[in-house]
Amino acid sequence: MITKLVLPNGTPVQIAGDVNAPRAIIVVQEAFGVNDHIREVAERFAAQGYYAVAPEFFHRSGSPEVAYDDFPAAMAPMGELNKEGLTEDLLAGSAFLVEAGYPAAATAVVGYCMGGTVAFYAATLGIVGAAASFYGGGVETGRFGLAPLLELASDLKSAWIGLYGDLDKGIPVEQVEALRAAVAATSHPTEVHRYADAEHGFSCDARVAVYNEAAAKDATSKTLRFFAEHVATK
Repeated sequence: MITKLVLPNGTPVQIAGDVNAPRAIIVVQEAFGVNDHIREVAERFAAQGYYAVAPEFFHRSGSPEVAYDDFPAAMAPMGELNKEGLTEDLLAGSAFLVEAGYPAAATAVVGYCMGGTVAFYAATLGIVGAAASFYGGGVETGRFGLAPLLELASDLKSAWIGLYGDLDKGIPVEQVEALRAAVAATSHPTEVHRYADAEHGFSCDARVAVYNEAAAKDATSKTLRFFAEHVATK
């Protein structure tokens, strides 16, 4: 069951799970908004023992939910994203969870597509115990006003795991391997996993053309294991 509310700073969030769950998680949307799929993702994490909060990062553009076959319609709200707004929404979500009894150490963040980039950035803010990026771009060239992930790597303040498909046309394998090296040079636990036959969006079962069930299940399993190792219980 999804509950919607607006945080004191004005950030709308969608919530799944029990506030008494042992861990919390911030779920960061794809380029298509907080849609049915992201709500299902939040509920799946809730079923695994997380109090899940999905901020509507497009709220300054009216919180649109964009159809998966209409990527051009996602360009406008994505174009309005900036570091200031992303930071405000992430910190607001974190403050909400802290008030609910979840310190940073007991909070995870997971992001998909554009959310993978934002989840990596969240891992530099000191608001989570661990982060997971599913095919997050902006590795060599920054997005949304953020520095490239290769530069942000030195600012990591938590454990991080990255999940990438070798067939992703927007994130070449060479960039993934460069990111692997960059995060490995930090003092935090990091992992990078590649899937040889997976494309961008491989974890989204609402996108039939790119969904890869085997890769999605393995990546999610690895993420849950990583969080179990690096995210404390409250």
